[in-house]
Amino acid sequence: MTDFGALAPIGSAVVAALLALSACAVGPDFAPPSAPLGAGYTPEGQPAATVSAEVTGGAAQKFDIGRDIPGEWWKVFHSKELDSLIAEAIRDNPSLAAAQASLWQAKENLYAQTGKLLPSFDANASAEREQFSPAEFGQTGPPTIFNLFQATVNVSYAPDVFGGQRRQIEATAALAEYQRFELEATYLTLTANVVTAAVQDASLRGQIAATRDIIKAESDQLNVVQHQFEDGAATRADVLTQQSEVATEQATLPPLEKQLEQQRHVLLALIGRFPNQSPRDRLTLASFRLPTRLPVSLPSQLIEQRPDVRAAQAQLHQASAQVGVATAARLPQFNLTGDYGSAALTTATLFTPGTIIWGAAATGTQPIFHGFTLLHQQRAAEAGYDMAQAQYRNTVLGAFQNVADALRALQLDAATLKAQEGAVRAASATLDLSRSQYQLGAITYVTLLNAQRSYSQARLALVQAQAARYADTAALFQALGGGWWNRIDVVPNPLSPDADDDKAAPVSDAHATTTELHQ
Repeated sequence: MTDFGALAPIGSAVVAALLALSACAVGPDFAPPSAPLGAGYTPEGQPAATVSAEVTGGAAQKFDIGRDIPGEWWKVFHSKELDSLIAEAIRDNPSLAAAQASLWQAKENLYAQTGKLLPSFDANASAEREQFSPAEFGQTGPPTIFNLFQATVNVSYAPDVFGGQRRQIEATAALAEYQRFELEATYLTLTANVVTAAVQDASLRGQIAATRDIIKAESDQLNVVQHQFEDGAATRADVLTQQSEVATEQATLPPLEKQLEQQRHVLLALIGRFPNQSPRDRLTLASFRLPTRLPVSLPSQLIEQRPDVRAAQAQLHQASAQVGVATAARLPQFNLTGDYGSAALTTATLFTPGTIIWGAAATGTQPIFHGFTLLHQQRAAEAGYDMAQAQYRNTVLGAFQNVADALRALQLDAATLKAQEGAVRAASATLDLSRSQYQLGAITYVTLLNAQRSYSQARLALVQAQAARYADTAALFQALGGGWWNRIDVVPNPLSPDADDDKAAPVSDAHATTTELHQ
């Protein structure tokens, strides 16, 4: 009979040796990529401010290098209607709910994966009724019927000698981190889309209002031309031309109204409503205030702030860990098992002296030949890391491109609005003068018609230029990351078991208030 007590010191020594070996993990140790050297937004120096115009939305905007971004960045527009729409979108948009659920799923998978580092315990119980025949052993006599009851506890432990399990946990943790920043990216995209949709909605309403004013003015001009025709001061051709001009302007109204309806549907979908429902508030460009101080993050800060860059970094981390998993799969695998229990003919005698049973085993397996499968799996993991590295760099390049585009757009938007303001003033003055001169017979009707068309085009272009300044201001905040690190409505680190309720815990003590940004 084997003396288990004598084997105990040997087993303890084996376990201690395996635990000592498990302090290492094969594969690369991941280090986050450093900020790209020499990266910037513009080849020349950063402009200090944009030009200004004397119209709504025409204020000059100053660029503050290194200024922090508030978590609720959209409040820089000081629009209660916009704040209400975004609050509703955050509460009811299904994309955000799906991203949150994906994060929870990733967290739970991480906790499940972590449990593989611990021993597993299983309880087993069985009851059998058997008939034994002495004839099986060449003996005579009647068969014997008996019961057999058994209860055991099984213990199994696979020491992570070469770190394969720990690398797998590392990969799963990186996936959870990826889902965290996918949630932040969804949040940022949603809020930016609501702002953009609201601005476009207000712009279309402004264009429709301007078109109706133009139609009314040209209808009034048609009455003037008709009276002049009746008095013999105008020709029938002048009347027909003016009627055509009024009809042409009227024909531009339905397409604008169509765009407004489609934009309304976009906005309703973003806030989680159906098309047969309507937003409570009707937005106009006058309901927004253009922020006059805009943050511009340092290039070294941008890669830490952009959710898509951080998500790409998490994917790179996951790919690095998978190299370790594939490497460990080619090395020896160990497993320790043990059983302890009792087997008896009656339940009353279970766990009494003489019924105790136990067993212990240690096994090790070294892969020798699997058709080169393990080798190619490792090489595939290494290629996956190279791919993730290239994708990370591509994401970083895209992030800098987005910021550069937004900065250029803001400068050119301001210049466009200033020029358009002058164009509207000039076109309005020209139209007023042309109308007076036409009534006096000093100019032809063709000259008046050209003045009308120039004013109509300038008036609509002015509304579009005003809207572009608000939309591209929102684009800058989105390009800079949207201030998710200053949010207080979610737990910053989803990898902590204490964060299961996902309730408020600030990511950063640094806060840039919307009041400061508007000064």
